[in-house]
Amino acid sequence: MKVVFDSRPLWHVLIVACSLLLSHPDRGLAEESQSSSKRPNVLLIAIDDLNDWVGCLSGHPQAKTPHIDRLAKQGTLFTNAHCQAPVCQPSRACLMTSTYPSSSGLYFLNPGIDSSPVTKNKINLPARFAQEGYRVLGAGKLFHVQSGHIFNQLDGYGGGFGNFGPQPEEKISQPHGHPLWDWGAYPEKTEEMPDAQIAEWAVAQLGAMQSEPFFLAVGFYRPHVPMLVPADWFAQHPIAAIETPRTTPDDVQDLSPYARDLTSLRHVAPLHDWIIKNKQYKHAVQSYLACSTFVDSCVGKVLAALERSPYADNTIIVLFSDHGFHLGEKDRWAKRSLWEDGTRVPLIFSGPGVPEGSVCREPAGLIDIYPTLLNLCGMTEDPTHEGLSLTPQFIDSSKPRRPARTTFGPGNHAIRSRDWRYIRYRDGSEELYDHKTDPHEWTNLAGDPHLKNILSEHRKHLPDYDYEILGKGSTGHLAFAAAAAAQQERMANQEKK
Repeated sequence: MKVVFDSRPLWHVLIVACSLLLSHPDRGLAEESQSSSKRPNVLLIAIDDLNDWVGCLSGHPQAKTPHIDRLAKQGTLFTNAHCQAPVCQPSRACLMTSTYPSSSGLYFLNPGIDSSPVTKNKINLPARFAQEGYRVLGAGKLFHVQSGHIFNQLDGYGGGFGNFGPQPEEKISQPHGHPLWDWGAYPEKTEEMPDAQIAEWAVAQLGAMQSEPFFLAVGFYRPHVPMLVPADWFAQHPIAAIETPRTTPDDVQDLSPYARDLTSLRHVAPLHDWIIKNKQYKHAVQSYLACSTFVDSCVGKVLAALERSPYADNTIIVLFSDHGFHLGEKDRWAKRSLWEDGTRVPLIFSGPGVPEGSVCREPAGLIDIYPTLLNLCGMTEDPTHEGLSLTPQFIDSSKPRRPARTTFGPGNHAIRSRDWRYIRYRDGSEELYDHKTDPHEWTNLAGDPHLKNILSEHRKHLPDYDYEILGKGSTGHLAFAAAAAAQQERMANQEKK
């Protein structure tokens, strides 16, 4: 981290810094830093569907993500970070407006932030930086389908470069089902991958940047399905050595019927039984690992370009994924769950105002990124934000934080504290997992009478109100409705008895 020398007497600088810390410890260091130097640039790196299978989070022993791991060592890694919605659109809407899904009504793949009465008048993250005089550019997947529209209203959008990329005429591994659900070695050349082109676009922007400050947003698509990437990336993960995730038989049998229905009915991902029956488990895991290693290389190219640039010492880097991803855990695939595999994400900050080599195990959320960046860049806080700045954890990584909350439809919420995951479903059923002894969440302790105080404490963090569902027709809408219908049928059958 660059040391900035101040022309004022040292005693004056120390007094001002201490007074700021005492009066407002979560922003004193950041604001003092910015008052004595030019405003920092921001490099925002979004990755689609990357769970904790990165080396620095130890989610899978065979993960190869050297560039992300190096970034973590250069800054602060939040090892207990979680999305606020386990699906792309609402997670990104939450991050970009610092608004919970239960407050906005944006729970599923549609609609966008302009369709919610709560978020349509909020200043989104890139727009706020544009208002503050930053040059704001972006490419790839940043919002959901609104990235081009929003960034073109600012300083420009580089494009999606083919979005999820080229696909073969016939699917490789799963002949039926949704067109995006496939995995295997394709296409032939890495240069054909949209993420490779997005990385080159970002490299070009950093090489041609003429003015500061800038806000550069780069959104990568892999490892989102289709999990297709050239064969060279598969060669780094030989299939014979692939380890599949640890699972346990009947993992979901201690859950309520509603909980099982919510994560199994009307979903588009392949069934775990189909994966096993067709001997695709190792191949699918290999594909996800290969895609993750590939996107890590794209991240590495962008970081290397920044390091070569004149802006290396004055740029805040934020890297995150929009939600987690199941690969057989809890007998399911993909996202849209309230368990650890569906909510845990990489979250790394680096640059001026951020300590190097720090690890924070306190709960954090993507909803906290926006207010954190405002603090780090010396900007006025937005009172409409529901997230909390992470800057206190840059001062003391062990300073306690409120739990992280994740929502999948009104009434369905997960509360993740430092050591526990609590889930409350719409039907009133509950789950409780002790992460000190059960990191895989195999044993539901909600019925343990000795843990009533733990349950009570976590219930306090449930929202007081759930906004009505906006939009219609997406997988999330259909899954939520199917679970509700199955619950109503069960209740009707019980009444008949």
